Amino acid sequence: MKQANIYSDLEYKETKPAIKVLFETDFTKEIRIAMQQGVLMKKHQTPYPIVVEIVEGAIDFGVKENTLNLKKGDLIALDGGVPHDLKAMEDSIVRLTLTKYDETNRVKNVINN
Repeated sequence: MKQANIYSDLEYKETKPAIKVLFETDFTKEIRIAMQQGVLMKKHQTPYPIVVEIVEGAIDFGVKENTLNLKKGDLIALDGGVPHDLKAMEDSIVRLTLTKYDETNRVKNVINN
């Protein structure tokens, strides 16, 4: 059994998203992304499918030449290989679900590059 609280030790960074791995299981990796208003997570893609949930706040989610205005409670699933970007329209908490095959360091590299 794994347990985590998405609000524990919550921190925002002024210039980039704050990433925290909540836990890993035999089939997924659960990650919290905290984004201060105005912070951008540049365009990137993953080799595997993902699920993104907006836990708090509002995100402009760019995908396939469109921008989706996602808000608290919204979920989106993407296939692997789909370029996307995120911009926090207000202080936001995003839950990212990766498959067990994906690397959490890949997400951190998107933030740091």
